[in-house]
Amino acid sequence: MIRSTVSASTVPSQEERKSFISLEKSPAVHASILASLACMNTVRVGGAEAKAAALSFPFTVAAWNLERCLFPEETAAKLRATGAPLVLLSEMDDGMARTEQRDPTAVVAGELGMNYAYGVEFLELSLGSEIERSYCRDDFNEKGFHGNALMALVALKDAFLFRLPGEAVWFNDSNEQPRIGDRCAVGAIVETEAGPFVAVSVHLESVATAAYRERQTAALIDAVEAFALGLPILIGGDLNTGNHTGGDFSTDTLFAMAESRGFECHGGPLDQTSTRPSLITRFPDRAMKLDWFLSRGLKISESHLVSSLNEEGKPLSDHDMIVCTIEGFSA
Repeated sequence: MIRSTVSASTVPSQEERKSFISLEKSPAVHASILASLACMNTVRVGGAEAKAAALSFPFTVAAWNLERCLFPEETAAKLRATGAPLVLLSEMDDGMARTEQRDPTAVVAGELGMNYAYGVEFLELSLGSEIERSYCRDDFNEKGFHGNALMALVALKDAFLFRLPGEAVWFNDSNEQPRIGDRCAVGAIVETEAGPFVAVSVHLESVATAAYRERQTAALIDAVEAFALGLPILIGGDLNTGNHTGGDFSTDTLFAMAESRGFECHGGPLDQTSTRPSLITRFPDRAMKLDWFLSRGLKISESHLVSSLNEEGKPLSDHDMIVCTIEGFSA
């Protein structure tokens, strides 16, 4: 559990990032680099002052994999329409050429008047996939960060980054998107009129087995329980259920494991997939149900998906947003 917070992440130099590409692509080398980089071992916090001391029930929560976040202003408008005072985001660039070297997390939070916590999931060592390179005006990344974010209208207390157990699957010579890092979760304590709970934005590994994702989820639950023993927990985001394992989300064993530990699973209508073709997706024909909330100690009345298409029919992401309504704490 990484608890150190900063207002600006330390950016490795271009020379240092280039040097990583020629290193031996082994788990040991990857672990050494990961441990040495300050940007991978801190949580960046910022944004607006909290507008309320505590959330009043009922309130909505939105979770959205934004696929780099090409359109932060339009994304913020879509989120604003949900009325959600708490937002969980994944696949958020920062200082990447494909997203115009912008910081979409700060832009979205600014548009919504929220404070945020951001954790770097990957230090990108390339410009991205072939289709993403067509969006690049520059031939370099100013920062090369890609990660998860949590933002809210109330203060995010004791923000943390938890790097999920992984096998450095993106750090190899055959990958068109070589990266330093493993999937992660970003969380914080959020106050409500009934007391505090823990909110967590998570992104599980896509290039993995169901057992791999179950281990990641179990490790996250262990870490959050140790962090805030006894508090209600909401985990939301892209769980990649069924990805690279046949496409059937029900084969992912993380659901049964989570339920055995007292969690409920919420994914909107079970027959409704949460992916769609986008402007940069490498898998336009993919139709999968990847996005979920896992909750314990919270009464969730309903969950549903919100289309990622804007008013002109342009997809803002290859994932639709998932939204739930929290009515209060449960016994």
